[in-house]
Amino acid sequence: MEITIRRAVREDCPRLMELVQELADYEKAPQEVTVSLKHFEESGFGKNPVWWAFVAESDGVIHGFALYYIRYSTWKGQAMYLEDLLVTNTMRGKGIGQLLFERLFLEAKEKGFNRVAWQVLDWNEPAINFYKKYNASFDGGWINCAVPISIGT
Repeated sequence: MEITIRRAVREDCPRLMELVQELADYEKAPQEVTVSLKHFEESGFGKNPVWWAFVAESDGVIHGFALYYIRYSTWKGQAMYLEDLLVTNTMRGKGIGQLLFERLFLEAKEKGFNRVAWQVLDWNEPAINFYKKYNASFDGGWINCAVPISIGT
C-alpha cells in the first residue's frame, strides 16, 4: 500500500471531522467535539486560516492527519503547535504516524519555527512510546488551564 502525505484541502474537512471524532472516542471524550463542520472549514480555509494540516492518503482514502497552528512564546518566538495527530485504528503500525510527524518537522524547518510542541495524555502509552522515539521531552511541571467562554451571553 502506498501512502501519500499531502496538504489538506477544504474538501477533506468532512473526513477530517470524522477522524477528529474517532480521536475523541479514543481519548474517552466523545461528547467533547462541539465544533461544526462549517466553523472547522472556515477556520482552516477561510479568509484568515488559523490551522493547517497534512493528510495521509491511500487510494483516495484519508487514513490519518496532523493538524497544527502557530503558537507564540514571548521567551522563544514562534513554534508549531501540533493539535492533533491521528492514524485510524486499522492503519496503525504501518509507519503512517512517522510519515506525518516527519512531514511536520520539515514544515517547521521550512517556516523557521524553533520547535514543535504538543500534549499527550499521561495514559496514552502507545503515543508516549512513539514520541520517545524522537527524543521528545516531557514536561510534567505545567498544568493545563482553560475557561469556557459562552458566545452571546
